[in-house]
Amino acid sequence: MARYTGPKTKIARKFGEAIFGDDKAFEKRNYPPGQHGLAKKRGKKSEYAIQLMEKQKAKYSYGILEKQFRNLFEKASATKGVTGEVLLQLCEARLDNVVFRMGIAPSRRAARQIVSHRHITVNGELVNIPSYHLKPGDKVAVREKSKSVEAIERSLSNSSHVYEWITWNNDLKEGTFVSVPARLQIPENIKEQLIVELYNK
Repeated sequence: MARYTGPKTKIARKFGEAIFGDDKAFEKRNYPPGQHGLAKKRGKKSEYAIQLMEKQKAKYSYGILEKQFRNLFEKASATKGVTGEVLLQLCEARLDNVVFRMGIAPSRRAARQIVSHRHITVNGELVNIPSYHLKPGDKVAVREKSKSVEAIERSLSNSSHVYEWITWNNDLKEGTFVSVPARLQIPENIKEQLIVELYNK
């Protein structure tokens, strides 16, 4: 399956923010890539271009492909609530995202790899599907055999983020997806209403 594996800084510069997390290269060159990146007079973007860029930003941020993203949008549209907010909540409830939020992995890309390599259990059962959808109350843990994996230990020791909607016990290397996060609890700088407008055209 095709998934973006190219330079992260180039994509971050395209959107003007470090969407993949801390990025020293982006901090040095936080302007669009290309020979006209620093030019002040850049053509005004159309409404469609702005909406499309916001969708691409969301897809890159969460590491989701177009077909998966559209499926999530259709699911959000069929769910009670504000469609854009529900869409982000569905993205946040993915197993790879929660593994990243818990600090088990330093990035969502690394989290996908950790899940795919069978290091994670959900409610005591091994799950190796990054897009697995968690429900409130689900327990996410590092499997017993993987607790000494250096990459996981290093990530946990460097993790400092705390989210109200998840808990983490570092001694047991186990956490709980307590509740679906409200929009205010999701730190991503995404204008989800633009994505809704794009898909509804």
